[in-house]
Amino acid sequence: MFLASLALAAQMTLSPVSSDNPQIQVAQGRLVGRQAGDIESFKSIPFAAPPVRDLRWRPPQPPAAWTGERDASRVGAICIQAPANGDPGVGPEPASEDCLTLNVWRPSARAEPLPVMVWIHGGGYNNGSGTPPLYDGTNLARRGVVLVTINYRLGRLGFFDHPALAFERGPVEPAGNYGVMDQIAALEWVRDNIAAFGGDPGQVTIFGESAGGAAVAQLMVAPAARGLFQRAVIQSGLGRQRSALLDDDRPGRPSAQTLGVAFARSAGLPNATADDLRALPAERLLSPMPAFYSDNLIVDGTVLPEDVVEAFAAGRQAPVPLVIGTNSAEFWWIRPTDAGAYGRTDDVMTDAEYDALVAAYSGQAGYDANVISDLIFNEPARHLARLHARAGQPTWLYRFDVVPESNPEPSGGATHASERPYVFDNLHTVGRPMGERDDRAATAMADYWTTFAKADDPNGGDRPAWPEFGDAPDQLLEFTNDGPVAKPVPFHERLDLIEQFYARIRP
Repeated sequence: MFLASLALAAQMTLSPVSSDNPQIQVAQGRLVGRQAGDIESFKSIPFAAPPVRDLRWRPPQPPAAWTGERDASRVGAICIQAPANGDPGVGPEPASEDCLTLNVWRPSARAEPLPVMVWIHGGGYNNGSGTPPLYDGTNLARRGVVLVTINYRLGRLGFFDHPALAFERGPVEPAGNYGVMDQIAALEWVRDNIAAFGGDPGQVTIFGESAGGAAVAQLMVAPAARGLFQRAVIQSGLGRQRSALLDDDRPGRPSAQTLGVAFARSAGLPNATADDLRALPAERLLSPMPAFYSDNLIVDGTVLPEDVVEAFAAGRQAPVPLVIGTNSAEFWWIRPTDAGAYGRTDDVMTDAEYDALVAAYSGQAGYDANVISDLIFNEPARHLARLHARAGQPTWLYRFDVVPESNPEPSGGATHASERPYVFDNLHTVGRPMGERDDRAATAMADYWTTFAKADDPNGGDRPAWPEFGDAPDQLLEFTNDGPVAKPVPFHERLDLIEQFYARIRP
């Protein structure tokens, strides 16, 4: 697989290309992109060296320079991950450890410099990429931005530690959060090179969904990311998670190293050395799949010195304008009795807390259908919005409740990740007919997002006004089938009870 990826890279570098194609000189060499109508694209651009062999479980290293022209017409390999489960956010194979590339779209006609938007994909830190048609940047770039999508290491290649790895590294070398380090390296590359594409390195907006939204929140508290972006958008990005520490076990929360030792034993390496671990085939690291909420979230003390909610509560997050929100029926299929970290979230409720919440949901059925979404997404988003606004930073909260007529959800609401084709205005990628109301919703979301990237404020044009959270506490913009509507946060009584629950267990 690694050799196949090298052959692909060589082909992309050496293939002859027409001189009529757009060309860019970046720090590593010359890129030859492609033009389609009024948009130019440059794909599979290395922002770090391939993290293979001795560089597996090492911080990302600078990319090598190349000579001649590099054909940037096609996306590169996705990072090693389990086979796609139908998620349109995964992207085309092949998969490889040599995957640290990014893709850029820009308008052909532009008044430079343009604001930059950097997309961080979701997938539970286990799957996904910046390469699928779902995340094609054409329709956002057409609105007057430079759009960047990135890959980063996933699963145990991106979020892992073991005492043997700790033994060989230096005392100040960061560890554990290699995927987050990749995200920071990509932002550093953008800082250093995006001006060549007509982008403004001083106007960078990071935005992401699910694990990508959690990544945006983590980057807001990562010291090394400070100053690499000026605005942030968190889409369904958790907020109350309690991460594993790098090497310190806590009750009910084993450290990253303890988890690493358990995996090594399952792989037949009870006394693993660093060389043993690096010799494992990448595919062996996929099974058993690490769980995002309990395995892939790590506070390592350097890249991520603390959990997101603690940093926000202390006002230590990046002082940038923030858009944050969730979907109306995020995890409607998960029940509080299910196995796994999400289902266990309510296990430490007192009888009084549980009874009050069941009553707030009008009975057991309402509780079972909605409490996980509220515990994991809805209340944490409101909480982070309150904390960010309290710190004096411009904040806008949203709720996405658009459900296509062609695919009504069993929950009656908008499921997790369903806002992505609307944000990118790429409804044609979802594989089913979409109606006029979906077109209007996609136009509105893409316009709000790109306006925010340009002006520190999503408002503008003739769209409904989106209330700023600090000026209008607990007011949000709800994207509905009938268009955006400003209103109070729905179901605040439930969220208030959950806030009290969290205040008791994690004061």
